[in-house]
Amino acid sequence: MSLAAAVLEPKRQVLKDVFGYDGFRPGQERVIDALLKGRNVLAVMPTGSGKSLCFQVPALVMGGLTVVVSPLVALMQDQVQALKFAGVAADAINSSLSREDNIEAWRRAASGETRLLYMAPERLMTERMLAALAKLDVRLIAIDEAHCISQWGPAFRPEYQALTQLGDTFPDVPIAALTATADELTRADIARQLFGGNAETFVLGFDRPNISLTVEPKREWKRQMLSYVEARRGQSGIVYCLSRKRTEEAAALLTENGIKSLAYHAGMDKDTREANQNAFMTESGLVMAATIAFGMGIDKPDVRFVVHADLPGSVEAYYQEFGRAGRDGAKAEAHMLFGLSDIRMRRMFIEQEDAGEGRKRREHQRLGALVGYCEASTCRRQILLGYFGEKAAPCGNCDACLAPGELVDATADAKQIIDTIRATGSRFGAVHIVDVLMGASNERVLRLGHDKLALYGAGKARKREEWQQLIRQMVAANFVTLDIAGYGGLQVSDQGRALLRGEGTFQHRSTVHPRRSERKTKAAAAATVLTDAETTLLDALKQVRLRLAKARRVAAYVIFSDRSLIDMAARKPQTPDEFAEVHGVGAAKLREFAGMFMAAIRRHQAETSATMSGDS
Repeated sequence: MSLAAAVLEPKRQVLKDVFGYDGFRPGQERVIDALLKGRNVLAVMPTGSGKSLCFQVPALVMGGLTVVVSPLVALMQDQVQALKFAGVAADAINSSLSREDNIEAWRRAASGETRLLYMAPERLMTERMLAALAKLDVRLIAIDEAHCISQWGPAFRPEYQALTQLGDTFPDVPIAALTATADELTRADIARQLFGGNAETFVLGFDRPNISLTVEPKREWKRQMLSYVEARRGQSGIVYCLSRKRTEEAAALLTENGIKSLAYHAGMDKDTREANQNAFMTESGLVMAATIAFGMGIDKPDVRFVVHADLPGSVEAYYQEFGRAGRDGAKAEAHMLFGLSDIRMRRMFIEQEDAGEGRKRREHQRLGALVGYCEASTCRRQILLGYFGEKAAPCGNCDACLAPGELVDATADAKQIIDTIRATGSRFGAVHIVDVLMGASNERVLRLGHDKLALYGAGKARKREEWQQLIRQMVAANFVTLDIAGYGGLQVSDQGRALLRGEGTFQHRSTVHPRRSERKTKAAAAATVLTDAETTLLDALKQVRLRLAKARRVAAYVIFSDRSLIDMAARKPQTPDEFAEVHGVGAAKLREFAGMFMAAIRRHQAETSATMSGDS
């Protein structure tokens, strides 16, 4: 397609004129094209890949009203503000707004003025709201964080399940379901419940190659956490803790040691939480110590590290949480402290949850998969992506690749485990398999006659904990798999059967050595292309952005992303036409911000010129 033709294409015109981008990111265009053809879409895209544009561009091309379902007020407000700065008529109706503001937002939507209307699922799925919307020109419905629909997923929210009725009220309106986190089982459940199977599914990959992955044995969590963060002083980061108390202890410790830090958890009053979140979003070099309450809607592009001081609840939760790092594409780090006490605590939480036995069982299995990741003897990224159904080569950007611990050949033990799984019918979990190997004489083993098996008691030379660790590592390395949809039974994979035939070996990490977590990270890759003078200009542009963000009470990235400022510092635009060529500058931002940023560029050039004249 010629450039002239591409300019005339409505979706590309919207992309350039409204959002200031010259081209789509990988995968975006396929999702957009399907929606423009009136198809339902389930899109699974990694964090930071531009999911929002996948429904925002079709919304503006289609005209009429697009209804966007979003789970959190903060998430809605950020997206609405960003759209308004881009010159798009967007509104939200939610509990944080006054009744008068909500009525006014509805009036604009009903009159046809609003293009995108954001609502929480519980507000949308009332009989009165659905009846009112059915009278409007609704052209598209977008559901963000769609994994919340599925009971198979760890983040199930009951209020989201009501969304499965949308197809009845709007039978001719395409629906876009978008998420960054959904394994194969969850995807299939979303497609069945929301679309009756009638949808195009796009899985654009889960890999975040710019984020390095490390796990460190937990000994003294405060000392380890402080050491890690001190080595990254001046960078923005998040420290996730399991409890409110730990969150406050972490923030206090960092502050005492001269690191800008704040706490965030659900037990704080709303005003303090909002003030702390706004500070994190607008200031650089601040570390937030938080519980998982600090979650969806945190779209700060320059988070350089995420530390887990405690074990998350599942692989999905871990992926979502560390995915808040490196959204700008520059190098970032995900670092976890892992200890046995974490496993016990997480198991206890699951048992105390007000949920059915089936859900508890699945949560135990998900936790087991995460423990397997932590104990991995092979590339962590391979294990992480394998969990979501993707194959990958060793990444060279995780501790298992860069600093592998001591490995020992445990092929004979692995074969015993596989033989025991098969001999017991491939339907029992790790506890029972270890019972058989250890020669346990409990009621279940005796009732099933498993004390008569040839391998009964064959593993007494090892401790129970060692067998359990071996099985976890075999799951992590895909020699055996967990039946998550069933009762968590261990099953032998093709790779495990090959091992029995004498093809390959199983390498077991017998001990986990402390890893150097204190190494300094490299500067953001994008910034290294700037000269010293341009880097100074970039700092000045960031100060302008910060002042504008504070004055408007929005996150700094809503004004301009770091990538836009870097491009601005390199180009040094002097005219509106030149400023329009900067990455991320659409027509609305050109009108509102060009003068202020070009003035900052001219001031910097004048100061640089004066300094050079003085030196000569």
